[in-house]
Amino acid sequence: MATDLKWPDANQRKLIGKRMNRVDGPAKSSGRAKYTYDLVRPNMLYGDSVKSPYAHARVTKIDTSEADKMPGVKAIVPIHYPDDKAKGEIFWAGTDIVAVAAVDEPTARDAVRAIKVEYEELPHLVLDDKEPNLEEAKASEWYRVANKETVGDPAAGFQQAEVVHEGHYGQPVITHCCLETHGSVAEWPDSDHLFIHISTQNVPGIAGDLGKGVDLPASQIHVHQDHVGGGFGSKLSVDPWGIAAAQLSKKAGGAPVKMMLNRTTELETAGCRPSAYARVKVGAKKDGTLLAWDHYSWGSGGVGGGGSLSLPYIWNKIPNQQKQHVNVINNIGPSRAWRAPNHPQMCLIVMGALDDLAAKLNMDTFDLVKKNIDLLEPRSKIYSEELDVADQLMGWKARWHARGDKTPGPVKRGLGLAMHTWGGAGHESNCDLTIHPDGSVEIKMGTQDIGTGTRTSILSGAGDTLGLPVEAINLQIGDNQYPPDGASGGSSTIGGVSSSTYQAAVDARTQLFEKVAPALNAQPGELEAVDGRIRVATNPSRSLSWKEACSKLGAQSLTARGRHIRPKAGKDELTDSGVGGVQMADVSVDTDTGIVKINKMVAVQDCGLVISPKQAESQVLGALIMGVSYSLYEEKVMDQATGRMLNTNMDSYRLAGLGDVGELVVHLMTGPGYDERGVIGIGEPPTVSPGAAISNAVANAIGVRVPNLPLTPDRVLDALEKAGQEGGRA
Repeated sequence: MATDLKWPDANQRKLIGKRMNRVDGPAKSSGRAKYTYDLVRPNMLYGDSVKSPYAHARVTKIDTSEADKMPGVKAIVPIHYPDDKAKGEIFWAGTDIVAVAAVDEPTARDAVRAIKVEYEELPHLVLDDKEPNLEEAKASEWYRVANKETVGDPAAGFQQAEVVHEGHYGQPVITHCCLETHGSVAEWPDSDHLFIHISTQNVPGIAGDLGKGVDLPASQIHVHQDHVGGGFGSKLSVDPWGIAAAQLSKKAGGAPVKMMLNRTTELETAGCRPSAYARVKVGAKKDGTLLAWDHYSWGSGGVGGGGSLSLPYIWNKIPNQQKQHVNVINNIGPSRAWRAPNHPQMCLIVMGALDDLAAKLNMDTFDLVKKNIDLLEPRSKIYSEELDVADQLMGWKARWHARGDKTPGPVKRGLGLAMHTWGGAGHESNCDLTIHPDGSVEIKMGTQDIGTGTRTSILSGAGDTLGLPVEAINLQIGDNQYPPDGASGGSSTIGGVSSSTYQAAVDARTQLFEKVAPALNAQPGELEAVDGRIRVATNPSRSLSWKEACSKLGAQSLTARGRHIRPKAGKDELTDSGVGGVQMADVSVDTDTGIVKINKMVAVQDCGLVISPKQAESQVLGALIMGVSYSLYEEKVMDQATGRMLNTNMDSYRLAGLGDVGELVVHLMTGPGYDERGVIGIGEPPTVSPGAAISNAVANAIGVRVPNLPLTPDRVLDALEKAGQEGGRA
């Protein structure tokens, strides 16, 4: 294996860093790409399940006798029952209780209706926005109080502060709302082997999780996936319905069982991004120098709470801090990672508070950030450069105005900015690259492309190294029988797969050079692969076509394995971690209706060496669109009386459409000073800042802080009314 590799210099790259269409684009746009939801296997059965109507309950009795007798019902498997490990206790509405497999979907639904389940209802809590009393929270089973943290001398810091701002900020629980719902198709080719097609972000890791549920070694479980219709952090592990599909299939004699969630169940049970709320106090000198921070925060992602918040987010070098967090234990649904877990919530709280502080100082937020830029080490230089680029793209300094648009008419316009960070180190990855004597090349890797352009990036790196067009390489991914890779989470995929691919390609090229060198009367180190030919670098006329060169292999193909091992410090010659980004929003707000319109979003992001610029920009554009969605529309609306989610369809759980997002501008920080860092993931960081930037822009437009996302018309009008009652800005 090649060691101490470095990416080729910019003037030597033919494909790496160049704009190209994604290789799977035609298949996806034409409908030829097949997802798990599309799959129809021979003699396939259809799965469904009885679901709990209660947010918190215990299953006391299950009667399947009527369903057992129904024609067409092939298997019934209990998932939660009185004698299971949890003694039948379930923690959110929509939880699967009993699974059924039948010859068609109507029969499966009929069987579900015929099954009788009795429950013991238990107390539930599905609201989490109310600020908990700290002393009461310490004594309540519904809260878990974290230890108070203190940095420096907060009391002295606030005493020195000449200006102090106090405010409230928050974001509710939202769902992942994947276009392709969760689910799988499971079948048993024989009694000792399981084959599963599954919608997942973790092809290599599913077998281990699934094996525990069906009592089968991971080595005897074959996992395959061609395409996945969204995951965003919610499809990293196997779910109860995935295990149930496998169990149903085995009970039905190995027949394939397809079990995909419907939209209601997807929204109710397939994952929640935790909420986060905070009461914040921040102090500064009149010139904007930040001195002190104090927050009391709370939030939830379900029965486990939401985890502590790392506040004041990227501003953790503010000299004096006091921090207190309370987890709300409730029954909203299961907490799962959602693109940059907790970062969007923390960014809103901190950047909202600093934006309000700047307004109180009669200061441009841009200038407040620049004044304190040294607090953002080790990325202060990157943030400063990104702020300047964003200013140019948005025209911030030319267009910014103080709080409250003073122009006549009900429609007010404003600007907001926010900043964020993320890791993005590449995961462990293995790649087998084979060159055959006929000149064909194939790559096998047990990764997955979750829609980010992974296929295109892998082929770009290999093609660049071998001097071949991407069309000349056969890439096979999405199967756990290929060399093991990692899950697509934490923005780790691009760093891992690009590094292992590059290593495999360099090693394979070196082996080929050794076979070809005698025919060119040269040493292997004198050769290069360029434009489909192997040639002597100092005398390109001495060359062989790629096919001629490969024929020198004789009858034996050559295979090289590239391996990326995640470094302990997150840095090697090919990859790195730790990025920063700046975003700005331009909005218009109709103060008569409360409707917020996005005019323009600017995202400036660093991510090291960019393998596929068009696909990297696409990820940022997608992040901005998701950001507009959670800023203006998304919220898991719960009814405390019933414990149920109220907006369980796409009419009432709204996402942003084409007419909602405005103009989107993306700038990637590349070139000298950035490329040298190597490859860093970009999938998650640009989702962080939109909520804060848009919220700040709304405050700049109307002169009033709308404390909680989403910025729905009722919330905007409530904030305006409250400010009017208080005789000024809120």
